[in-house]
Amino acid sequence: MSDNTPSLLDRLSLNQQTLRQWSLPELADGCARAGVRGVGLWRAPVQEYGVAAAARLVRDAGLRVTSLCRGGFFTALDPGERAAALDDNRAAVDEAAALGTNTLVLVSGGLPAGSRDLPGARERVADALGELGPYAAERGVRLAVEPLHPMYAADRCVVSTLAQALDLAERFPAGQVGVVVDTYHLWWDDTVGVQIGRAGGTGGSAQENGSRIAAFQLADWVTPLPEGVLLGRGQLGDGVVDLRWFRQRVEAAGYRGPVEVEIFNPALWARDGTEVLAEIVDRFRTHVG
Repeated sequence: MSDNTPSLLDRLSLNQQTLRQWSLPELADGCARAGVRGVGLWRAPVQEYGVAAAARLVRDAGLRVTSLCRGGFFTALDPGERAAALDDNRAAVDEAAALGTNTLVLVSGGLPAGSRDLPGARERVADALGELGPYAAERGVRLAVEPLHPMYAADRCVVSTLAQALDLAERFPAGQVGVVVDTYHLWWDDTVGVQIGRAGGTGGSAQENGSRIAAFQLADWVTPLPEGVLLGRGQLGDGVVDLRWFRQRVEAAGYRGPVEVEIFNPALWARDGTEVLAEIVDRFRTHVG
């Protein structure tokens, strides 16, 4: 395809959870062999392996860490729980810096038990960003607010649209707080094209502060969703999302960073990892490039 240039393929990154069946050494080796130059990592397996050892492993394989997942969960009402969340997020910032990534992905947190106050929960997210932003920036890390599909608003993420994420991020310097554009979570929103432009600084108040797009992630939307809904992300091209349109929109907004494939799907985890990765690269060429 005319848009399928080596520079785009060079930007392909594999999120660790997409091949959950692989250990961290297998991930680094498999990506290096497949010519995939970036990996998005998750805190728990990195902590288990050792942060410094993980950083060295990825570096020695000739890869770079494109993001670390995840921080966040800022919506608790209890002061002790809130303080613990802030401490954990400072640790996450330190881990991101040690891994050499400038992007810490944040999932904001859902409603506390018994609460129906979505605006109040979002304000607590803003308060946390204000406390953590300078700490992260001093360490070369940007906080990346990820809006999740509205089905997660009650228990996982009170930030459901890119507009809501930008409303939070734009309260702070662009170098401190950005946003994540994830096709799985945003494909349904008919304002997302305008909001991507806003995030890129091509419209709205973000223009004064620079680009807010900190990460771009891909997964497809397939139905029926599984019980529990967390593990229902589709392989690229298997669902209804216009992945190429999203890629073109973020690039029109000035984004030239990693394009990270993040799919949570037990059917992929049950397969041979090398086969799945080869399929992802092929689907990336076909549906994204």
